[in-house]
Amino acid sequence: MAWGQHFIVDMAACDKAAITNANAIRNFSRDLVVAIGMKAHGEPLVEHFATHTPEAAGFTLVQLIETSNICAHFADLTGDVYLDVFSCKAFEEEAVVEVCRRHLKPRSLRRRTIARDARETGEAQSDAAE
Repeated sequence: MAWGQHFIVDMAACDKAAITNANAIRNFSRDLVVAIGMKAHGEPLVEHFATHTPEAAGFTLVQLIETSNICAHFADLTGDVYLDVFSCKAFEEEAVVEVCRRHLKPRSLRRRTIARDARETGEAQSDAAE
């Protein structure tokens, strides 16, 4: 059995109004924490970075949860979003996808699951595109 669940979601062409607004990103984070049955440790950290490099510029989200963290980068130029949800407590991946679709409205979504375990020699994973 794996020690942790790492769910990676790459989303293309999201709603630019949602991904370029710090308050909208905070609301997304809070909704996501509730949807996956986690407990936030403090408020989400939302900062805008890399304004000197238009290809990389955008908000970054870090939300600590009692069982690990949620991190995401929101690319201003393309509307793409790169989300990582990592927890040693199991969660429903479909709940993550539902919150992403509701808040960010991606044109397409790719996801990958990695079972994290420092003591295992193989990497258990699954990939899916939608």
